[in-house]
Amino acid sequence: MPPYMPERPGATEPLSVFTDDGVTLSGEKSGAGPPIVLLHGLTATRRYVVMGSRLLERSGLQVVAYDARGHGQSTPAPEPAAYGYERLARDLLAVLDQVGLDRAILAGASMGAQTIVRFALEHSERVAALGLITPAFDPATHASEPDAFAGWDALARGLREGGVEGFLAAYDFASVPDAWRDTVETVVRQRLSAHEHPEAVADALEVVPRSRPFEDMTELARIEAPAIVVASRDEADPTHPLAVGERYAAAILGAKLLVEEQAPPGQPARSPIAWQGGQLSRVLLELAGPPD
Repeated sequence: MPPYMPERPGATEPLSVFTDDGVTLSGEKSGAGPPIVLLHGLTATRRYVVMGSRLLERSGLQVVAYDARGHGQSTPAPEPAAYGYERLARDLLAVLDQVGLDRAILAGASMGAQTIVRFALEHSERVAALGLITPAFDPATHASEPDAFAGWDALARGLREGGVEGFLAAYDFASVPDAWRDTVETVVRQRLSAHEHPEAVADALEVVPRSRPFEDMTELARIEAPAIVVASRDEADPTHPLAVGERYAAAILGAKLLVEEQAPPGQPARSPIAWQGGQLSRVLLELAGPPD
């Protein structure tokens, strides 16, 4: 397969990457300079990593972002089971190879963060630095309850049977603080509407939560690249517990942990850094080091 060839350095250009199992990953490339690859979370698209911020490009980075298999404009996997982290990490390798990047900064949210960890453990030589945004997988508690995946299965069923509205009807808004409910519902509705293959997203909802990107938190000590872990306080983002982000930062040698400031008593929780594209981009710029 021919490598991706840029047309105009610095311009935003469409990107198509072809995987070895027949999936076409849709993405884009913009800017020029040290490369950073952005990976989104489950049910999101490439638009939902830095939330539309262009600070990374304007600051001299080459930004590559793509929709995970079955998400956004990318095509579905050839079989419903082919959405696990082994496959997602191989997709990331295909992106680096076909764009022509020997090494890159990798930054990802939730599913994207866990894909990066899996990739870094397998291909450390390709990783310049890691930005792990709100990781949620904890090997110590994964599948620890008999109905651990019931919520994910309900979301998949709701999406298949009722589309966006079916997904929202199955969503556990009881876990979302009242102050954030309208915001969360708006974002969920917007990002689910961006998928060309919602049935593929439903397949991913059943497979990704059951998949294990790694087996034990001690494995993360093998990661030698500079790392920043962006976590959020439980009240603002209960599906991505602060304690999990803290464990990642503690397990990766030298990793830096960043969390939004604690709100004063009696005031609403502050918006997580992961929800603020400009602020998150400034955090990720730290991984590129000082400008030349």
